[in-house]
Amino acid sequence: MPNEVLVVIGTGGMGVAVTRRVGTGKTVLLADYNETALNAVTENLRDEGQQVTAQVVDVSSRESVYALARAAAALGPVRHVVHTAGLSPTQAPVDAILKVDLLGTALVLDAFAEVVTVGGAGVVISSMSGYLAPPPAREIEAQLANTATEELLNLPFTAVDAFPSAGYAYSFAKRANQLRVRSASNAWGARGARVNSISPGVISTKMGQQELASESGAGMRAMVAASGTGRLGSADDIAAAVDFLLSDNASFITGIDLLVDGGAVAAVSTGRVDLFAARS
Repeated sequence: MPNEVLVVIGTGGMGVAVTRRVGTGKTVLLADYNETALNAVTENLRDEGQQVTAQVVDVSSRESVYALARAAAALGPVRHVVHTAGLSPTQAPVDAILKVDLLGTALVLDAFAEVVTVGGAGVVISSMSGYLAPPPAREIEAQLANTATEELLNLPFTAVDAFPSAGYAYSFAKRANQLRVRSASNAWGARGARVNSISPGVISTKMGQQELASESGAGMRAMVAASGTGRLGSADDIAAAVDFLLSDNASFITGIDLLVDGGAVAAVSTGRVDLFAARS
């Protein structure tokens, strides 16, 4: 009988931490757009004893994502799917963020809803940024949750020129991720599986350090300082939360977003820190 399959999309700090924490005893299908990085991480994980298969994926491409889902199903029963791949505002312009962070997540949710096994679970990495921007109007949120994936970037409010900055597009996409997961929980549930999202706070990964060094870094540091924990998060913090949501201990949890931010959003929402003043 083949091992259960863990699919991890994204070879950044969170993806690697999740693989190390959850992958033991499973067949791991590791995917990333950057083939060089993918091969390097795969080799390291194999050296640590993980059973890893690597596949290049472009999450903005329907064909590529569905090919990944088929490859996962060919390896064995797809038990767990963790989608960590994404672009931050310092890494990419608006159009790329919409294609990767918004469309890419919707494609992953659709494709793996067709192959996840009974009792399986998925986790999508969103962001606390989805809580910090002004929320879209209710009718817009309904369309973001329910519009067919192939039409998602054809809506008037998802046009590139609708966003004044990459940062705003990122926050919008991450809020949309939370909404898509909520909606996708029905399709996953029809397969006897669950799916949730996690919204990390300021995490000390390579991407997180890039953001801290950017123009928005002052605001991020102010939130951390005012938060209940007063520290940056680690990739292991996120992996622990992923482990819980994938486990049988979370068997009654689906369609939700878990905010794992050390209290940063609470600091903003309760007025302990003025985010806009901190950024100026």
